[in-house]
Amino acid sequence: MADVNIEASWKGVLEKEFAKPYFDALVAFVKSEYKHKTIYPPGKQIFSAFDHSPFAATKVVILGQDPYHGAGQAHGLCFSVNEGVRTPPSLQNVFKEIKRDLGKPIPPHGNLERWAGQGVLLLNSVLTVEQGKANAHKGKGWEIFTDAVIQKISQEKKHVVFMLWGSAAHKKGSIVDTSKHLVLKSVHPSPLVRNSTFIGNGHFSQANAYLVEHGFEAIDW
Repeated sequence: MADVNIEASWKGVLEKEFAKPYFDALVAFVKSEYKHKTIYPPGKQIFSAFDHSPFAATKVVILGQDPYHGAGQAHGLCFSVNEGVRTPPSLQNVFKEIKRDLGKPIPPHGNLERWAGQGVLLLNSVLTVEQGKANAHKGKGWEIFTDAVIQKISQEKKHVVFMLWGSAAHKKGSIVDTSKHLVLKSVHPSPLVRNSTFIGNGHFSQANAYLVEHGFEAIDW
């Protein structure tokens, strides 16, 4: 079984997943890629989303696709970039919707660790990528792993908010038990989406209302 350097509570929840043959193959592939190519995020940050949001604390899940593939951008949290890196267009639209929905000012940087520390799991479907090659690690096993993560949250927790933006996230959300969780769907925040309705979706106020209704603290977006 692969010894995965991940936050302790998640290690316990996902222990059986780490013992499966597909995960061994995935680890071998990823190690080889890091050895011979430039891969993002840095190896120690592959599981940062879990490290910042322990299992018991997770109350919102935002699903991304794969990490940013430009130098210095990805650090293991979907949609998030390191401070000092220009805020990507999709995240700019997320901030615009928060401002419209909640009246909050647009932050000076795109590092979302502040959200993660409040129990927002910023999970990409695929956790690694080759420099300059979007989706380079698609179909290598990460999707099976992140499906298992969503399934565990759905089965073992109650009243989690899932924010699913874009068709890929919508498909992944089919695993979620909607009888005990809130699933919010919209188009992807990318400015490349024609006739986008992302700005105006009200996801952030809806998420907070649901959390408060079920006895949780609202997220300071």
